[in-house]
Amino acid sequence: MTENYSEKWIGIEEAAEHLGVTKDTIRNWIKKTDIPAHKIGKLWKFKCSELDEWVKSGKSAID
Repeated sequence: MTENYSEKWIGIEEAAEHLGVTKDTIRNWIKKTDIPAHKIGKLWKFKCSELDEWVKSGKSAID
């Protein structure tokens, strides 16, 4: 898989919108799963392609 270096980073709000969940769900996933989140300063940032791969892998399911 080739990485798309021109893909922009998105914040929690946009990540939640992209996945169709709430910001609280994203924060919960950051604490409890291996969601591909990157902390930049005090902010959590995401790449849509990484989120899509994570969801497809089934790792977003919380027991």
